[in-house]
This record gives sequence, C-alpha cells and structure tokens, in this order.
Amino acid sequence: MNSKIPEDLIERAHKGKSTKEDALLLLDVPPFELFRFADELRDLAAGDTVTYVVNRNINFTSRCVGTCRFCAFRTNDGKILSNEEIMEKVKEADKANATEVCIQGGLLPDVGLDFYQGIVEAIKSEFPEMHIHSFSPMEVYHASRISEIPVKEALRRLKRSGLDTMPGTAAEILSDRVRKIICPAKLKTAEWVDVVKKAHKAGIPTTATMMYGHVETLEERIDHMLIIRDIQKETEGITEFVPLPFMPYNNPLGEKMMREGRYSTPGLEDLKIYAVSRILLHGHVDNIQASWVKLGKKLAQFSLHCGVNDLGGTLMEESISRSAGACHGEMITVDELEWMIHGAGRIPKERTTMYGGAHELASRNHRRIAGCGAFE
Repeated sequence: MNSKIPEDLIERAHKGKSTKEDALLLLDVPPFELFRFADELRDLAAGDTVTYVVNRNINFTSRCVGTCRFCAFRTNDGKILSNEEIMEKVKEADKANATEVCIQGGLLPDVGLDFYQGIVEAIKSEFPEMHIHSFSPMEVYHASRISEIPVKEALRRLKRSGLDTMPGTAAEILSDRVRKIICPAKLKTAEWVDVVKKAHKAGIPTTATMMYGHVETLEERIDHMLIIRDIQKETEGITEFVPLPFMPYNNPLGEKMMREGRYSTPGLEDLKIYAVSRILLHGHVDNIQASWVKLGKKLAQFSLHCGVNDLGGTLMEESISRSAGACHGEMITVDELEWMIHGAGRIPKERTTMYGGAHELASRNHRRIAGCGAFE
C-alpha cells in the first residue's frame, strides 16, 4: 500500500491491535488516505454488502427527570404512551414488514422495572416474532434503582419477559470528565460498562454508540472506542458501533457552543471518525453504522467509502434527533435506502437486528403468511 500510513501501523490494524497513538496519527494523514485504508478493512470485514433493518422507533415519553445538557427532547409534562398506544405503533410497524421495534423514553420518577416488563410482554404476547431492541443502559440502571433490585436481576427479568437486544445508547462519551459537564446525573463510565457487560452475560446483545462533537477531546473519542473494543474482547456481545455527531440545536449545551462560534461537526470530521472507528475496531466489531438521520443521506452514502457497512433502519418515527435540529426526515423507505446503496456501488441487503440475512427474514415471512401465532 503506497501511502503515508506507516507499515507497522497497517500491520497492527490488520491484527486488531491498533493503539491510541495509531489513531491520533491516522487523524493527521490526508483524509482520502485514511478513507482508503478504512475502506480496505471494511471490505475484509463485510465485503461489498451494505445492510439495513426495517424497523420502527417508539419513544414512549419525553418526560424525564434527567438533566442532560445536550437533550432537546426532554419535557416536564410530556405524554406517557399507554401499552395500548404502543401496541398500535407496533401493529403499524408489523404491517410495514418491520422486523424490529426500538423502544426508549425519558426517565420517569416513580416507574420501576414492571413498567418496562409490561411493554415487552404486551408486544411478545401479540407479536412473538417481532424483535424487541429496547431500553438503554441508563433506563435499565434507573429502573433497577427504583425497583430496588440489582442490575443483574433487572436484566434477567427483562430477558425472561422477552427483551431481545438493547441499544448501547446513553454512552455519550465514556469519560467521567465529559459526563460531569454534559450529563452529571447520568450513570458514570464504569457503571455504563457494567450494565452492558451484564446485559451480554444475561444473553442480551447490545449495540454501542458514541455521541461526539461537543466538549470532548480527540483523545477522549479514541479512549471511548478503545473501551468499546475492550468490552467486545471480553464479551463478544456488541453487534455494531454507531458514531453519532452531536446536534447543537434547541439544547443548552449546543446553544453555548454556538454562542462561542462552534457549530455541528464538519462533514469531513464525521467521515474521519467513521474511518478511525473502523480501523480501531477491526477484528472485534465488524459492523460500523452511519446515521442517515444525523449525517444526511448524501454524506451517509459517501461514508460507505470510509469504513461504514450499515445504514441502520427505516425508523418510521424519529423524534429525538429531530428535536435537536436534524432536518433529514423521520423515516426512509427501503427503496430509497437501496437506491443510496446502489449509488455508492455497493450491494444492499436487508438484515435482522442480529445481522441475520435472507434465510431468517424469509422464514419469518413464511410463518407470517402461514398464519402462525400472532400473525393469524
């Protein structure tokens, strides 16, 4: 490889042993050299296939006792969806051939684990084959404290109720210095890591996210990725890594930044983060996901040449990013996603939450047509 990237760095990356110093060096090489290297590793990990999932987001309330300075979604008096209202949204998702529902909401002051179990059990009773990808580590941590039970027990009960996987959100930046500034009431780095590891040990895989572009340093972004890598080396329970650029609109943290002349991260910086995450996580986390909601469709499409192999979901309803100023829509059709992927010279493939492919999807659809269980 004729590039400005040192051969020993390239060798370490191929072995899954990239260092923090490697990542800092990579951020200084010409961008398209970085993108080319990340794209080579993407090809080794995932080939030319770009995946997506047909899913629906359901936010059951915007009411929250949290004090996160980056949040534009929280309200003091937001509506709390009933199980019946949640089920109506699940039914709409099922009619749209969704295979996954992603359910999250604000932290309610007196709501314990029974509330979350009730949602999961209601869905599974009517739609046993719908994958429930729900409840952040913060929600589980909060519910366990309200219910006065250990996190391990809370996860065991959620698994028994039918929870399939969890979104690895509430990670923000895994640095206690940063968390003290942007989300002081949220669980600390070690607590987030503990919940995620316990979820994996309970048989609940998770994603992993990183919200960057506010008060963190480049070193703290890299440390975050290395923490994710360490978790994966121990548990192998992370399905994908999702870098999420901070949206600075309609929230106190972003308003302060904009008064200081700092706005959203530049697109080139976003693409470099995706590329570096591919390199640092190579051999450990195979799937790097770009958020078309955060990046916009065109930049998300270009990210497919910067280490990304997954474009997330169709969503149907996306409230949190929209409230923070995202203007790229709340949903996307399968046809448009596939058009984007074809336009990048890649091969689109619908997946399940756990990255299963056509066989699992065909099996589910066959059971649905045959009138099995909830699909009668």
